[in-house]
Amino acid sequence: MPYRKEGFANEEIYHIILRGLGDELIFKDLNDYYRGIFCIYEFNNSNPVSIKYRRETRNRFKKAIRERVSDKLIEEDNRDKLVEILVFCFMPNHIHLLVRQLEDNGITKFMRKVGAGYAGYLNRKYKRKGYVFQNRFRSIHIENDNQLRTIFNYIHINPVSLIAPGWKEKGIKNSGEILKFLEEYKWSSYQDYIGKKNFSSITNRDFILEFLGGDNGCKLAIEDWVKYKEELIKSQNILLE
Repeated sequence: MPYRKEGFANEEIYHIILRGLGDELIFKDLNDYYRGIFCIYEFNNSNPVSIKYRRETRNRFKKAIRERVSDKLIEEDNRDKLVEILVFCFMPNHIHLLVRQLEDNGITKFMRKVGAGYAGYLNRKYKRKGYVFQNRFRSIHIENDNQLRTIFNYIHINPVSLIAPGWKEKGIKNSGEILKFLEEYKWSSYQDYIGKKNFSSITNRDFILEFLGGDNGCKLAIEDWVKYKEELIKSQNILLE
C-alpha cells in the first residue's frame, strides 16, 4: 500500500509518481487503463462509498469499456474531494499525478485508497497475490511557476518513451510524429488540455489553463518542449560532422 511519512500542506501542489513493484506492468490491457482512470476518480473522496454507489458506478464502468466511451465514464459528482487532480498520465508501469491537497492528509489518504483499490482489482483479475505498487510513492513539491510549467510538460511528454526509447538522452528526431502521438495518447490529461474532450471529469484544469494561456497555450508549451529536443539532437549531429 503506497504511503509517505512526511506531511503535505493544504492548497500546495505536488508531483506524485507511483510505480509498479519492480517496475512490473500495472496496465496490461485497455480494461486496466479504464479501471485506473475510474480509480483515481472514485477514490478521490473522503466520504464512505456505499454498496449501491459501487454497484451503479461499476455498471457505468463496464458500459464505458463496452462502448469505448471516455468522458461518459462519470455521470455525477457528489464527492468530497481529498485532492484536486490537475494533471495525470498513465504509463504501462507507473502513474504520474499533479495534485493540489484539499484537506489534511488528503494526498496520503488518496494514494492509499488508489493503491489498495487498484491492487485489489489487478490481483483478482490476474489471479495473483501480494503487492502491486512500490511501498512508497515519490513526491515533489511544486514551489514556483517555472517548476509548474516544467512539470506540466514533463508529465504529458512522458509517453514519448513508448515510441522513442531513450529520447531524454538522445533527443527527438521527428517532432511532428511525436506531437501527433501525444495528441492521440488517450491515457493522460493532455487531450483535455488542448480542447479534445477525453476524461474531462478527472481533472480540474482552470488554474493551469489560465496560467499557460488557454488550450492554445498548453499546446504551444508542449510543442516548444518537443521542438527544443529536436533542435538539440540536430545541433549535436552538426558538431559531430
